[in-house]
Amino acid sequence: NGTDTTSNFYTNSRLFSIDVTTRVVKPLAKNLDEDLGGFTWTKTGIYSSVWNKTKRHLYKIDPATGNYATVITAPEQVYGFSFSQDGNKIAFVGRRDDQLNEIFVSSINTPQPQQITKFTNQVADWKVAQSEVISWKSKDGATIEGVLHKPANYDPSKKYPLLVVIHGGPTGIDTPTPVPGYVYPILQWLDKGCLVLRPNYRGSAGYGEAFRSLNVKNLGVGDMWDVMSGVEYLDKKGMIDKTKMGSMGWSQGGYISAFLTTNTDAFKAISVGAGISNWMTYYVNTDIHPFTRQYLKATPWSDEAIYKKTSPMTNINKAKTPTLIQHGEYDRRVPIANAYELLQGLRDKNVPAELVVYKGFGHGINKPKERLAATWHNWQWFNKYVWGEVVEIPLVDKK
Repeated sequence: NGTDTTSNFYTNSRLFSIDVTTRVVKPLAKNLDEDLGGFTWTKTGIYSSVWNKTKRHLYKIDPATGNYATVITAPEQVYGFSFSQDGNKIAFVGRRDDQLNEIFVSSINTPQPQQITKFTNQVADWKVAQSEVISWKSKDGATIEGVLHKPANYDPSKKYPLLVVIHGGPTGIDTPTPVPGYVYPILQWLDKGCLVLRPNYRGSAGYGEAFRSLNVKNLGVGDMWDVMSGVEYLDKKGMIDKTKMGSMGWSQGGYISAFLTTNTDAFKAISVGAGISNWMTYYVNTDIHPFTRQYLKATPWSDEAIYKKTSPMTNINKAKTPTLIQHGEYDRRVPIANAYELLQGLRDKNVPAELVVYKGFGHGINKPKERLAATWHNWQWFNKYVWGEVVEIPLVDKK
């Protein structure tokens, strides 16, 4: 209604126009059920790229009527864009599901995007990931989608080890891509012979406000339903070896992995990257205090029970899974106290656990050398506990 004073992390942002003469406020694209942003207003309309499940299309909004329509749906992903002065031509960054980001140009009135770069040629001789979008029902009946990666020589008669890689956010999203990664050597694991599942658990972008609200007062619990029901879906299809599974993620994905560490023994190994271990610890130290209050609908002092229900540390006595913890030294978003708390709890229970602190980094590992190191740490951890292999990390001799 244009008078809200609170912007919840999980609700849609909304678009309004204001007549500068009459001060009349008009909602635009009010039935477009996704979080909106990144607008460009040209002579031909207002444009924004918006998630639609695992696709990201370019939308046009009519400022006079408030109606909207998709303008560019191919390639499947449209990101940054720029218009000509008259608003009739567009240049944008985008990609198909099997591409790296490329630059395209197109007219707006009769869109026919023409690709003008060939960045994907850089990986033409790589063993890239094969991607497909799958869906399954979670414990409460919610439909969950995820991206399933298979090795290039996938054999449907075999059962494969499974690695679950969980995105952050929670309002992030995973999409098909030939080169998934960050600090996880997904291409190398696929080449080694496994399946990789990247679930778009409840709260993810692309599925509307109601879906993003499903983990309100249900963090961790509902997320675990979504991950484990995805595992069961693949198991019922005879695709995975449940004795060889691992889970990993960063930020909110690290939190969900920590929750799995203390609430199930289904995995042989887990990696917790910059993850929350205790919502009370997080709440009093983070740089975004409203996040916790909005998702848990309480402070620790008004409803201690909801903080315990959703915190990995609550069930630390049940933990059995070997857990690697990765954290930036100066992380303000998820302060490093969360890492030390989980590490101590696991060690007190004699669960194999290691903490790697990346010196000088905040919430993300954003320099090549340290990101490569973090990737090696995950390669070593999962190869040891899922495949039973000893991996020596190559170190440079400075002599």
